Amino acid sequence: MSAARPLATLRTVAALAALPLLLTACGYGSEATDDGGKQTAVAADAKKLSADEVSIGYFPNLTHATALVGVQEGLFQKELGGTTIKASTFNAGPSEIEALNAGSIDIGWIGPSPSINGYTKSKGKNLRIISGSASGGVKLVVNPEKIKTLDDVKGKKIATPQLGNTQDVAFLNWIAEKGWKVDAQSGKGDVSVVRTDNKITPDAYKSGSIDGAWVPEPTASKLVSEGAKVLLDESTLWPDNKFVITNIIVSQKFLKEHPDVVEAVLRGSVKTNEWINANPDKAKASANTALEKLSGKALPADVLDPAWKSITFLDDPLAATLDTEAQHAVKAGLLEKPDLKGIYDLTPLDKVLKAAGKPGVSDAGLGAE
Repeated sequence: MSAARPLATLRTVAALAALPLLLTACGYGSEATDDGGKQTAVAADAKKLSADEVSIGYFPNLTHATALVGVQEGLFQKELGGTTIKASTFNAGPSEIEALNAGSIDIGWIGPSPSINGYTKSKGKNLRIISGSASGGVKLVVNPEKIKTLDDVKGKKIATPQLGNTQDVAFLNWIAEKGWKVDAQSGKGDVSVVRTDNKITPDAYKSGSIDGAWVPEPTASKLVSEGAKVLLDESTLWPDNKFVITNIIVSQKFLKEHPDVVEAVLRGSVKTNEWINANPDKAKASANTALEKLSGKALPADVLDPAWKSITFLDDPLAATLDTEAQHAVKAGLLEKPDLKGIYDLTPLDKVLKAAGKPGVSDAGLGAE
């Protein structure tokens, strides 16, 4: 999910430190990583903004391609002038939220679930969502020998990345809408929901310990490369086939003290998304180059190509879908009804969009006063 609410509190379905409910929407595991605080080169005569440096965080994942490509192509640095970018990468939403809260990063690309969780735990004090970044890129993929129709999912073992993460909540909601019963905590019921780290889901599929998975890209396409079949694209369940998968968040302290830097990063994000959409093949190659630098391994074409096609890069945070995702978590019993009023501050984004001749975007009534 993508939003958070001041009154929202996670149920004690797990100890706060032990079980990161509402983890990452697009994460690849539960351990954080860091790229060593990579800094982007700055031209000698470039003029600094109000901060000498801005620290940004994101995941080495295609759903965070705005950050990957924007850094790789120097599009953010161009807007920041003499203010240096310090980039760090994470593999888990809670780690990125902790870094934001600690001041280790100022701005982050992150999924809806950790956005909600971070906002909720801080009672609305620490972060704001300031832009969207990506939509889509989540699929139900299955063993075609065992599952041929959606109704065949009943009685099968289906993996999700983690208890309470965005895909887990989406799958639980889909199950409920089918009229099937599953205990959210244990995953037992008419469908066996098997919480499995995305990094090992392909091996679990090959071994036969799961019959399919509701997962983000590129895990879905990795499974397809192993013989799985796409049974459902989650985007088809949403109005206009769009739902938030990646947000841009900022520390409220940094937003207050350095609004010019935040605007510059948002200009970079808007221009990066524009470049991605105008040059999809070049952008895909750029994102893969960045991934290879960060992980040591590029994605093969049979994984990269279909994964890339299923993700939409956009500036709109799709706030209404974030609110709906939070409601799904409440319905599943994983979140007490939250108050997400104030999670968004889209004023800087609207300023950037207006200057670029683009229409503003909606906060669905969840904007800061």
